[in-house]
Amino acid sequence: MAEIKGVAKIIEEISPYYKKKGSPSVSHALGYESSSETLEPVYFFIIDLMEDFGLDTEKLIDNFTSSPGSGHFAELGGRASIMQQQGSKLLGDINTVLRSVLNVIYDLKEFKIRLQNYADLHSPKNETAEAARLSLKQIWMDKVDINKGNSSIKAMALGQAGFQTLIDAFLIVNNSKDVNKLDLNERVKRIVTPRIVEFNTWLENSEKELKKRYELERTYLKSQVNALKLYSRWARPYLRAASQLTTKEFGRDPALVNVFNTLLLELTLVGKIVLPVKDCAYEGELPAEFVKESFLKSLKRDYYSCILVDFRFRGIPQKMQGTSHYVFGGKAEVTFTGYALNKDELAKLDQELDKSDLHEVLRLAEGATEESLVQLQEEIKEFLNEKEKEEEKQKSPDSSNPFLALIGHYDKSPKEKKDEKTIANEEIIVKKDNWIEQEHLRKLSETKAQELAFTLFDVYKKAHGMNSFT
Repeated sequence: MAEIKGVAKIIEEISPYYKKKGSPSVSHALGYESSSETLEPVYFFIIDLMEDFGLDTEKLIDNFTSSPGSGHFAELGGRASIMQQQGSKLLGDINTVLRSVLNVIYDLKEFKIRLQNYADLHSPKNETAEAARLSLKQIWMDKVDINKGNSSIKAMALGQAGFQTLIDAFLIVNNSKDVNKLDLNERVKRIVTPRIVEFNTWLENSEKELKKRYELERTYLKSQVNALKLYSRWARPYLRAASQLTTKEFGRDPALVNVFNTLLLELTLVGKIVLPVKDCAYEGELPAEFVKESFLKSLKRDYYSCILVDFRFRGIPQKMQGTSHYVFGGKAEVTFTGYALNKDELAKLDQELDKSDLHEVLRLAEGATEESLVQLQEEIKEFLNEKEKEEEKQKSPDSSNPFLALIGHYDKSPKEKKDEKTIANEEIIVKKDNWIEQEHLRKLSETKAQELAFTLFDVYKKAHGMNSFT
């Protein structure tokens, strides 16, 4: 279960400053209870209030649970089941398309090997061309000529007397004129002559057909990869909705009784605003030299005044007449706490919160698509980007230009770029504050955060006349 204590604990773990100091001891809390009025206005009023104060607000935690005996629990359970079924069906489609992608890749590999023989056949090197021709003759005998049954070259050479030299004769000649030069009996020559003509005809036509098939398979691979990504995009909303509609465990909370009509909610918001170092220096809150552009450029990271707002609702779900929607009246407890966090700590906080059940569910779709495609990425790129590579080769500078060598052009190797997914998955390491950060930026950000937390608390309390407690 994720709650405010959990978020505070994460901050203590990721921030060297709060790990040593501990979480702020001062927080401000509001209490509100009304069974007839809904809880939504409390939540949205605070969101609007935070935005009015210039805070960039986002939701960190959104947990709920209903009493098993309530109608709210049954209705949300039914909706979750529908989402699960749709997500499961799409994951099955993803697996089917993925198997198709694998089969196409294997086919393309075989085609590429065959096409390499045709490419070698046109090589200026006699040894390479001769080896390719012999390889293609073997393929022709095994795939084409073998369909003639007992009259095929291999069947006659291995099973009939007087034709033992037939295979060697076929392999050594390149055209009908070469047959007449062989020192063999006339029966063998009469069989080899039409076969070598057939082979040469097949050689010319099969290369064209194989290239066409290869291009068709490449196009099909591209369509299957796009379909795989599309199915993944379709599956993600259903998996996300199914996870969000799943109730969370609240342990032995006495407010949750199995047969009561009760709902518990836990919400955590964070609002952040960057510390304006230059403006604060002009106002005398920071040393005067902090105004200099050279100093501002030397700062490695921004510092933020952050307000952590924790909501805890204990409500009674009431179904609106004529609709499938519920309204919630009950008790709300809202707590405001101020923190000072730098850019690295906020990024680390996001990374830690991403390790939640929801993100694990979404990784099921990613694991079936993105992660699977990463394993095949090099092979897929090899087939899909062949034309682009050929165009780059044609546009590449002439390697015979001596002036390019003088400036070290050929010594430069292309730098490997990490993709966005790899960067996002890298573990973020938060470095300790230096002296300027700790003594000036951190302290001022924390002071402003605590003042802002009290201001939000005070404005809301006075606007609604709510009870307050610490």
